[in-house]
Amino acid sequence: MIPEIRSSFPFSDSIRAIAITLTVMLGILLTPSSARTQIFRGDEDPDRPRKAAKIVLHETISGFVALMIERKFDQAIADGAKVIILDIHSPGGEVPATFHLVDMVLEAKDVETVALIEKDAISGAAILSLACDRILIRKDARIGDAGEIVKGADGAYRYTEAKSRSVLAQKVRDVAQATGRPLALAEKLVDKDLVVFTIKNKADGTERFVTDREWESMPDQAAWQRGLPVREGGKEMFFTVNGARAVELGFANNNFTDPDDAAEILNVQTPIPVYQRTTQDTVIWVLNTDVMAFVLIVLGLGALLFEASAPGIGIGGLTSTLCFSLFFWSRFLGGTSGWFEVTLFVVGLIFIALEVFVIPGFGIPGISGACLLIASLVMASRRGFLGEGADRWTNLGWDIATVLAAMIVFIIAFASLATYLGRVPGFGRLALSPPSGGSTIVIEDGAQPAGVFGSTGMTGPNNAVPLWERVQVGEVGRTESPLRPVGRIWIQDELLDVTTEGNYVDSETDVKVVAKRGNQIIVRPIHS
Repeated sequence: MIPEIRSSFPFSDSIRAIAITLTVMLGILLTPSSARTQIFRGDEDPDRPRKAAKIVLHETISGFVALMIERKFDQAIADGAKVIILDIHSPGGEVPATFHLVDMVLEAKDVETVALIEKDAISGAAILSLACDRILIRKDARIGDAGEIVKGADGAYRYTEAKSRSVLAQKVRDVAQATGRPLALAEKLVDKDLVVFTIKNKADGTERFVTDREWESMPDQAAWQRGLPVREGGKEMFFTVNGARAVELGFANNNFTDPDDAAEILNVQTPIPVYQRTTQDTVIWVLNTDVMAFVLIVLGLGALLFEASAPGIGIGGLTSTLCFSLFFWSRFLGGTSGWFEVTLFVVGLIFIALEVFVIPGFGIPGISGACLLIASLVMASRRGFLGEGADRWTNLGWDIATVLAAMIVFIIAFASLATYLGRVPGFGRLALSPPSGGSTIVIEDGAQPAGVFGSTGMTGPNNAVPLWERVQVGEVGRTESPLRPVGRIWIQDELLDVTTEGNYVDSETDVKVVAKRGNQIIVRPIHS
C-alpha cells in the first residue's frame, strides 16, 4: 500500500458568447451521482430470495477506483438491491481510498453487504472485506497481509512508523468490532509484531483470541487459561489465511464453490446484475490523466482565444466549452473537483473578459483572473486522496506542474502568433502590431496619407502627443477591423484602439467619437 493498504459596462457579442458557453458548460457539469437511497420493506418475506447486485473490484484500490465503486454502490441501492456483493480480487491500494470504501460500507443502511472472494483479497482489500456484513470465500482463496508501507525519499518502500501503524490498527479493530469479527486477528492484519493466541474462560469455557499486549493488560487474567498461539498469528508476520482456515477461525462466514452456490447461501435472486467498469469509467480515467489534463487546458484556452476573434458562438466557443466541460466533468466523477473549483474558474474567466473587453490596459483584474484560473485547475486536478508523506507532495507537485506547463505552452503559442493577435479585439493591447510605415490606405478623396502610424500615434508631425489625447469628441474615423466591441479605426491617418457602446460594428464602417474616458475612446457607427 502507498501508503498502500479538484451594469454600466458595455458587453459585446463575444462576451455574451462566453457567458452562454459558460452556462452550457455548467449545465453539462450538473451530473450529480445518485443519492444514497434508503430501502426498507418491513413486510418482505424472509424466505423469499432477495434482490442482489454484484460490484466488481478486480484492480488496485486508488482514489479514482474508490469513487467509481461508490457510484456503482449508490446506483445498486437506487435500483432496489437488498444485498450488495463486492466481488473482490485485489492486492489492496492506497490507505485513504481504502478507508473511504470501508466507511461507505459501514454506513450503508437497510442493505446487506457481502465480500465475495474467489482468489485474493490482500492488504486494503482484506480490510474492505472485513467491513462487510458477510465474507464468502473459496477454500483455496487468500485473505490478509494488510501491513502499511510507504515510499521513502530514496524511492524504497518500507513499513510506516509506529504512530501511523497505531492509527491503522485501531481502525481495523473498530471495523472488526462493528462486524463482529475477532479483534485480535483483525489487528494482526496490520501489525506484524503482535502474537495472537487463544484463551479459555475457566468458568464457562468460552474461548476467544487475544494478542500478547492485550493479555498483559487484562485485569482478570486469572479467570482465563492461556492456550496455544495461532500459527498464522506469530511474530514477524501479518495475518494471512486461506478460505478454509478463515472460516475455521471465524474470520469469514462461509466457503463457496461457484456463483450459484454463493447465491444459494445468500438467498438472492438470480441472475445477479453485475456492475463493473464501463466505457464511461474508462473515459473518465483517461480524462483524469496528466496528459489529457494538459491537452484539454491548452486546447480550451486556445479555442477561447480564437472565439474572441469572431462574434457570436462559433467553433472556438464550442470547442472551448467542450474541453473545459470534459475537464471538470471527469474530475467531478473522479472525485477531485466540486462546485467551488468551477466557481473559481468561471470568476477567473469573467475577470479576464472584463480586462480584455472593458478595462483599458492589463492590471489587477487580468492578473487576478489568471491566478483564479490556475488555482481552479490545480484544485480540480487533485482535491482528495492525496496520499501520505512524500507521496502527498509529489502528487501535488505533478498537478501544479501539469497546469503550469499547459499555461506556459499556451503563452508561448500566444506570443508566437503576436502578429495575428494584434487583429483580435482586445488582445491588440497585449500584442500590438509594429508600425507599418510601408503601408498606405486610400481615403475618400483618393489622396494618399503622408504615412501610416502605429496605434500609439507616436510618429509623424504630432508625435509629441499620443493619438488618444489628440482625438476629440465628434471626430469621424473608419474601422480597420470589426469592433467586438474593441478594435481599431483609422482616424487622423493613424490607427487607434477604440471601443463601441457594446454593439458589433463591421470593418470599413464610418464611426464617430462620442466619448473619452481617460485613454479609452468610445465610438458609435454612423448610419447613412
